[in-house]
Amino acid sequence: MTAPVFVVEHFRAGGAGQYVLDGPEGRHAVSVKRLRPGETVVLTDGAGRWAECEVVGAEGKDRLIVHMTGVSEEPPESPRITVVQALPKGDRGELAVETMTETGVDAIVPWAAARCITQWKGDRGQKALAKWRATAREAGKQSRRVRFPEVADAATAKEVAALLAKADFAAVLHESGEETLATAELPDRGEIVLVVGPEGGVSPEELALFEEAGAKAYRLGRTVLRTSTAGTAAAALLLGRSGRWS
Repeated sequence: MTAPVFVVEHFRAGGAGQYVLDGPEGRHAVSVKRLRPGETVVLTDGAGRWAECEVVGAEGKDRLIVHMTGVSEEPPESPRITVVQALPKGDRGELAVETMTETGVDAIVPWAAARCITQWKGDRGQKALAKWRATAREAGKQSRRVRFPEVADAATAKEVAALLAKADFAAVLHESGEETLATAELPDRGEIVLVVGPEGGVSPEELALFEEAGAKAYRLGRTVLRTSTAGTAAAALLLGRSGRWS
């Protein structure tokens, strides 16, 4: 089993020597994981910088002492995969974020589509966004990632169209697609942007707007997936076909 991952805010200059993991992460390492001297952990800032460390000991219930030999940096993946995720009902949004993070998606853009039952407004919207970001962080740790997906602010259809216009490959999962995502020609590098609509589907107006921006409609397969699982299934397909899972 690979070493457990813990998040640090930053690494000091040089990055070698003794390091103290404290706060909530230290408490989890000492009191929950009960790590012992000689075991290995990975510390990361979630933005690609990471260090494999050996546990030296613990102080109290929330301070883990480790020895760090140096800090490495994982370069961004290419092609980069962004999923525009329409807002699902209930806690299905966190489920979508969790599984897309575990799969390997690089960025997630919450989208307030016209047919979304859930709408993020005011304090409720900020709390929901914070939950998505916390979910991405925890799922990144669980899946042993050192570069967590970015979770953007909620976007409008016009903002999604602008994102699609800049992409090297832009796709909308929609039943009107004449081609399947499995047969689409993908770029070797650059930016792939995939749009996943709400349970009620992408509206004709939104679809026309996205097509005008350069996106094409694609079918995923014969079955109909929920919005909370379609992004994960499509991302897995793209990651496999792009060579990132090789």
